[in-house]
Amino acid sequence: MATPQLITGKVAPKATSGEPPASRRDIGFAVGIVAILSILFLPIPAFLIDLGLALSIALSVLILMVALWIKKPLEFSSFPTILLVATMLRLALNIATTRVILAHGNEGSHAAGYIIDGFARFVIGGDFVIGLIVFVILVTVNFIVITKGATRIAEVGARFTLDAIPGKQMAIDADLSAGLIDAPEAQRRRHELEEESSFFGAMDGASKFVRGDAIAGLIITAVNILGGIIIGVTRHGMSLSQSADVFVKLAVGDGLVTQIPALIVSLAAGLLVSKGGTRGTAEQAILGQLGHYPRALFVASFLMVILALVPGLPLLPFALLGGVMAFVGYTIPKRNAERAAAAEEIRAMEAEEAARESQDTIKESLRTAEIELSLGKQLAAEMLTSHSELAHRVGKMRKKFAQQYGFVVPEIKLSDSLTLPPKHYEFRIHGTVAATGEMRPGSMLVVVGDGRLPDLPGEEVREPAFGVKAMWVSESYANEVRREGMQPVDRLSVLLTHLSETIRKNLGQLLSYKDMRALLDRLGPEYKKLLDEICPAHMSLSSLQAVLRLLLAERVSIRNLHLILEVVAEIAPHVRRAEQIAEHVRMRMAQQICGDLTQGGVLNMLRLGNRWDLAFHESLRRDAKGEVVEFDIDPRLIEEFAAEATTAIRARMDQGQSFVLVTSPDARPYVRMIVERIFPALPVLSHVEIARGLEVNLLGTIS
Repeated sequence: MATPQLITGKVAPKATSGEPPASRRDIGFAVGIVAILSILFLPIPAFLIDLGLALSIALSVLILMVALWIKKPLEFSSFPTILLVATMLRLALNIATTRVILAHGNEGSHAAGYIIDGFARFVIGGDFVIGLIVFVILVTVNFIVITKGATRIAEVGARFTLDAIPGKQMAIDADLSAGLIDAPEAQRRRHELEEESSFFGAMDGASKFVRGDAIAGLIITAVNILGGIIIGVTRHGMSLSQSADVFVKLAVGDGLVTQIPALIVSLAAGLLVSKGGTRGTAEQAILGQLGHYPRALFVASFLMVILALVPGLPLLPFALLGGVMAFVGYTIPKRNAERAAAAEEIRAMEAEEAARESQDTIKESLRTAEIELSLGKQLAAEMLTSHSELAHRVGKMRKKFAQQYGFVVPEIKLSDSLTLPPKHYEFRIHGTVAATGEMRPGSMLVVVGDGRLPDLPGEEVREPAFGVKAMWVSESYANEVRREGMQPVDRLSVLLTHLSETIRKNLGQLLSYKDMRALLDRLGPEYKKLLDEICPAHMSLSSLQAVLRLLLAERVSIRNLHLILEVVAEIAPHVRRAEQIAEHVRMRMAQQICGDLTQGGVLNMLRLGNRWDLAFHESLRRDAKGEVVEFDIDPRLIEEFAAEATTAIRARMDQGQSFVLVTSPDARPYVRMIVERIFPALPVLSHVEIARGLEVNLLGTIS
């Protein structure tokens, strides 16, 4: 049977000589604790006292460095335990040195070891009064300033942390229920929350160790001084001054050796509990935030220069500090800009790499672009040289659509296809081919409509967007075409015109639910209240989207969305079908619809004759309430109507006229359904959609 190591491909780590097994470390730590306790009762020689005092100083410096470099307090969660051990070590050494000082102080300054003697000589400088004052100041700084402040911060931090635990737990549960995090992440956060509460609770108690250590050091020093003088005078026959000189030096030296590590540990505790919610090392938290405001550095530098120029004050210190602050304030913005640029470059590279990886995934292959322009091989190579111009003109086209129709059409994806003929292109809407066309590299398109073709060599075609008569001619004949009074169109313009018309034909499909929500979110608070009254009491948001899609499908702009909502709120309580609501909206927005279709204030229209009005009216089946429920017409009549409508409409389109087709309100949707298959861009209005006061020009009838 295979072992787990072979299955996972990993080998179990072996204990090396540099790192003892856990059992050995446990035994060594226990022996150390027992040794500290033994110092409390057993006399130890002076050289072991020197070793213990050096260990106490080294341990305190190590604790301070760790407190400086951790990024958050929980990374040093064992600090209360370490603080207890370090405090117990110092107190045990204090007792040991007190025993040696009182027992062998008369032998000289080396009786308690060389470390105490060295501190006494170095700090006191031969005068025990100076040493006593320095010791009192150190104790005051440690006890009143650092220890008291750290204790208060620890108390408040513990109280607020414990009070915030229920809210944080509820937040974790809410994120888990909402799917923002998974179960392992929730478990990790709960574990971190438990550690945080335990840490701050322990720090509240551990701060009392530091405070008690300072008080004990002061008492022990006083005992050493008084007891040493009494023992020196009564037991060793020393004079009062001689005894005071020897024992005060030893007691103050001992106090300094123990108070300096205590001061360092107190500083570490203060740094740890005052870090709070700040992330990063102490250098990042302090220097990074102090240097984050260059203007503050410049003001401080200016003040230093003023102080340097004040008579009686030294010039060099203030001028030097002012220069340093000014230099730092000048270099920080540049450094921040360089870091921001480097970070932005890294993010761009990561995003590009992620996009490159996502393109190869199966999920990416299932996604389809909302609008896609696919080019043949030859066209793709040609468009590569004009890609920037294409992107610029497409951006302007999308902006124009947004202003005209009231919503932003999706971005257009450009791709090449090996399945297309080299000179062909196609437009896809949601992955389905909506239109195709063919380009002639090296040629321009001359659109003539019902006019004559230019007397030049070329290929006669139909313009792809509107189907009118046109001709491809070589670019070398551009001047000849202009001399004949015609305007040639470049290939990029032909492509974009076709794209624009294809988008117009499919506006209803391009309004997604996300786009509609974005439009609704931009409404003012009053209309948001109106929306809340409509949805979901009378209709759903999906039904509202269906109404907007029906309007866009017939190229009716939704830029006045607030007015559309007012009309919907008026009719929604009485009508459920989106088609009926859309027809009511069209009737109430007749002014906008006709205004977008007029030319020079005149609306040209082509009307259905009486025969076709009657035929469509008789084909409508109604229910008991009089509402249209079915459209039942003879297919031969549809073919006949389509033929007559094509003849009448084509004749006026060839004349370059812009007009609308007008019919009765009930028959309008069904007339539009037939006409849009032949002339998708032709507006079909009902009589009630003709705005009041509008000048109408009747071009004729379909009859």
